[in-house]
Amino acid sequence: MGVACQGGEGRCGRINKRGKTRTFRVEASPFGPFMKNRLTLPEGNGRIPEKAETEGAHIMSIIKNEIPILEYDSNPTAVIMPDHENMDLVLPRKAVFAFLRDDVDRYAKERNAVVAAQFVSATKVYPVYTLEVEGQKICLAQAPVGAPAAAQILDWLIAYGVREIISGGSCGVLVDIPENTFLVPRKALRDEGTSYHYLPPERFVDVSEKARSAIEQTMKNHNLPYMEVVTWSTDGFFRETKDKVAYRKNEGCSVVEMECSALAACAQMRGAIWGELLFTADTLAEAEHYDERNWGDDSAGYALELCIESVINIK
Repeated sequence: MGVACQGGEGRCGRINKRGKTRTFRVEASPFGPFMKNRLTLPEGNGRIPEKAETEGAHIMSIIKNEIPILEYDSNPTAVIMPDHENMDLVLPRKAVFAFLRDDVDRYAKERNAVVAAQFVSATKVYPVYTLEVEGQKICLAQAPVGAPAAAQILDWLIAYGVREIISGGSCGVLVDIPENTFLVPRKALRDEGTSYHYLPPERFVDVSEKARSAIEQTMKNHNLPYMEVVTWSTDGFFRETKDKVAYRKNEGCSVVEMECSALAACAQMRGAIWGELLFTADTLAEAEHYDERNWGDDSAGYALELCIESVINIK
């Protein structure tokens, strides 16, 4: 869990740079179809309750399943809401939420950004900066590696006013793509757990077309080559097995990272626009010859500037 306060001041190698998420792959369930909005009857009681008995009863919004990760609650209200602290805080509409280690803090310091708030997790304090770029006020924050932590902060940013978000970070490649190549994911395979708390179970989640268009316009403005890709979001960093890599490639995935599907789901559920600019780091293209390469280090700083320009370009 994390808490937030106002004012005040990802993969390791691959782990602290390639943002990664919690995992569960959705295929046909062996336990049959989902059970929607059903009243729970007392054990052994198979009769239909009379109307008088059901009046005022709570109808559950949960889609039930034998596998817990496939259960989904369509009720947008939770016991703990992202803005439960009721802070007097209104963040800018536009934000860059980046998996770029020290580059975020360095950029903010060089441009005298203001610390508008802090998100305090159990392990780290994340400053949330505001600054003006090209006459527009934007929010800038470092994203933590892993879908649960990243989605928690994204959900919190949205609750306090952010509506248009661009993320940036590195990814591993499953096919032969050179290091430091820029990519724009158009959809993500949901092999993580967090997205299933924001959207009903499906195999893929789409990334906002409006966000993708803004990123691609930025790339064209800089005459930079890029590729649209399908990404595999997983939290099983050390479970990217040879067969799984082959399986994901066969269903169209070109790269692997840890958060894309979760952040896309969170933003979609909250009615926000979110997209991501990736750059290639390590390669799993040859399963027998894994290569860390240089983790895409040459692209990080430039990627942040491109993300900032891209969020400005969202119209």
